[in-house]
Amino acid sequence: MTRADFLKALDEMLELDPGTLTGDEALDSLDSWDSLAVISFIALVDEHFDKVVAGEDLAKAKSINDLLALAGVA
Repeated sequence: MTRADFLKALDEMLELDPGTLTGDEALDSLDSWDSLAVISFIALVDEHFDKVVAGEDLAKAKSINDLLALAGVA
């Protein structure tokens, strides 16, 4: 999955218009980043990369770019 594809999937997951996310957004600036979004992110990474994101690592994420790094998307 490319960076653009993953950003598109995050847009959809967070119910944002396609092309909204660029990677530089702070998570606390997104109204839709809540506990359900966290669970959805973990499931998205597991589904597409067969990788489990640790809660401790996810708690440290401050931006969309941090989420991309946790997923292993360049």
